[in-house]
Amino acid sequence: MKMSLSKAREIIKKYQGKEGVLITILQGIQDVYGYLPKDTLKIVAQERSIPPATLFGIVTFYSQFKLSPCGEHIIKVCHGTACHVTGAERITEAIVGMLNVKEGETTSDGKFTLEKVACLGCCSLAPCIMIDDKVYGKLTADKAKRVIRRISPDTGKG
Repeated sequence: MKMSLSKAREIIKKYQGKEGVLITILQGIQDVYGYLPKDTLKIVAQERSIPPATLFGIVTFYSQFKLSPCGEHIIKVCHGTACHVTGAERITEAIVGMLNVKEGETTSDGKFTLEKVACLGCCSLAPCIMIDDKVYGKLTADKAKRVIRRISPDTGKG
């Protein structure tokens, strides 16, 4: 199924002739599609006269940009120093096993995307995760799995 690129073209056109707006264009496109589809990046590169490799380097440098669709819920596991020393790796391993995904992937049902982040800024709650915009702290692997099951009761069963 071919995706409509008209919205991406509108966003690019809105900033035609303006300098220093590449990130704004990419954010706008991602807001519309939920990620940056490959075809939209080709258009941005052409319209802004940016080599595709340069554009790809920019998109992959900033963690805010996604090159594939994300799940309904984004799980961010903090791996900052406080979380690392209090069990972040065990929590990540438990979630990977429960959801059957690797870091950076989305579950086959599209419910969850798992991300490893450098720091959530909640060191007093270590180890912690953030699901969407809510932080869950003082976790163990089992507590993290229970949090996920509260959000999606059938997750991890079977």
